[in-house]
Amino acid sequence: MLATLIADVTHALQTTPGLAIFLALTFGYGIGQIRLGPIQLGGVCGTLIAALLIGQLNIPVESGIKNVFFMLFIFALGYSGGPQFFANLNARGLQLGIFCLIEVVAVLALVLAATVVMHLDPGTAAGMMAGAATESAVVGTATDAISRLDLPDHEIIRLQGNVVTAYSITYICGLITIVIVTSQLFPLFLRVNLREEADKLWVSMGGRIDTEGVSALPAVVGRAYIVEGGAGQTVSSLLATLGQQSSIIRVQRRGRQVALSPGLKLRRGDEVLVVGYRGSMIDISKMLGREMPDTTSLSVGLDTYSVVLLAPAMFNQPLKSLTLPPGVHVASILRGDATLPSLPGTLLQKHDILQIYDASPGGGRTSAPQLGVIGKLLPDKLASNLGVAGVAIALGTILGSFTLKIGGIPFSAGTGGGVLVVGLILGWYHARRADLHTVNSDALSLLKDLGLAGFIAGVGLSSGPQALALIEQYGFTLPVLGVAIAVIPASLSLLVGHFLLKLSPPVLLGAIAGQQCSTPALSAIQNACGNSTPLLGYTITYAISNVVLPLMGPLIVGLASSFQPL
Repeated sequence: MLATLIADVTHALQTTPGLAIFLALTFGYGIGQIRLGPIQLGGVCGTLIAALLIGQLNIPVESGIKNVFFMLFIFALGYSGGPQFFANLNARGLQLGIFCLIEVVAVLALVLAATVVMHLDPGTAAGMMAGAATESAVVGTATDAISRLDLPDHEIIRLQGNVVTAYSITYICGLITIVIVTSQLFPLFLRVNLREEADKLWVSMGGRIDTEGVSALPAVVGRAYIVEGGAGQTVSSLLATLGQQSSIIRVQRRGRQVALSPGLKLRRGDEVLVVGYRGSMIDISKMLGREMPDTTSLSVGLDTYSVVLLAPAMFNQPLKSLTLPPGVHVASILRGDATLPSLPGTLLQKHDILQIYDASPGGGRTSAPQLGVIGKLLPDKLASNLGVAGVAIALGTILGSFTLKIGGIPFSAGTGGGVLVVGLILGWYHARRADLHTVNSDALSLLKDLGLAGFIAGVGLSSGPQALALIEQYGFTLPVLGVAIAVIPASLSLLVGHFLLKLSPPVLLGAIAGQQCSTPALSAIQNACGNSTPLLGYTITYAISNVVLPLMGPLIVGLASSFQPL
């Protein structure tokens, strides 16, 4: 009975590869949720492990299915990363971009050295690079490049299988290594208390530390006060003291609302509503009076909207220099996939998305035109235009079909590289024309996650039978190389960032996590810091590495192929 059931399940999976792919996704994301301390493999690596195990049943997956998943992923990767990639092509971005250069050069050199010494095939070399650098997209671009090699079909399938097997082994080792060294070992090398350094940086940017010494995350809140010590002061004098951190929104006197004007003098017993950052509210009671427990009579509406920063005068300027109408505040700053703290000292960048809270009396009717000077308002809800994805994939496929020979070695961006480049350009253009009907962020996130996981599952299923053979061939060599290729570039960046660039430790460690596109490492560093200051270094290097590293897939395949015996 059991044998019959196993035979029926195996037959179903072999004849319906789509079922096998989504089964691998189901089990893979379950595996990826398992957490051991700060280590969590994530859904993609979990899916690969599940696919390799299910693939032992000899489940063939057509290349066309895998390519559809991959093209959706690589388009979403380029489209979502385009605005920040081009925005970081400035003096500050290029300064931190040196970490990405170190990552690419060091990883390439180490992988090529291992390829020559150990006679690695192009698939194993590319998979080792993808795993040790913890950049899953390299698997796709390298696999696509291998499909273009002038080799028999069975050899192409073998090499593509070696990509995912080597990736799965070295990814686990590289991930664990980079999390531990960045959050635990590097602070010891620098001889710093990471939490203290992060608190210093937070305060220097205008943040506040609460009474327990833990950084208070800035959030826009409203507080009501009964005027006592602030009697006799004008609204304008109080606003000058508050700056952009807080604003007086409403004043009531004997139960009636008083017209708000700069010259209005507050009287004892007046009820005042103040809206601003939570951290800035700590000392306001000393300026005005005691806080009111019941604010029902002073409640006001709150408008929220998002603005894409496009004003050149605000690029690389601190948030405190942004002139906003009274009652209007930046609640958070979205840069790529990261949400930065909206502290007065946070430097703004082109194409940042500012999350605006508007409690001004006129609401969006009066403040929106003024905000239009600094950028463009994003529509609240905009259905996705998937035609943009179709155009990008079609043009990228054509672009990737061109081949360039350098020193007799043919190089091609391939379908993956072509779609990535076109996606970058279209994403950048959309950031400038935020009003256009395009692909929204939620849809991009789904395309990226489903595309990569589906592609990884398809390749893992096809490669299952030969995975054990590669592991037996190299034994512990691949894990050791994975650790070395993760540690050496990170260590070089640590030395350059500390001794040459003189970066603050939280920013430096965040930049190192970004150069490896390692979100788990960033999370571990933030936990050690106690606040989100590592994001200041992470966002720039992540935006650049997330684009450059996938383009290294075809390059490593081409170079490794040239080392093979004729």
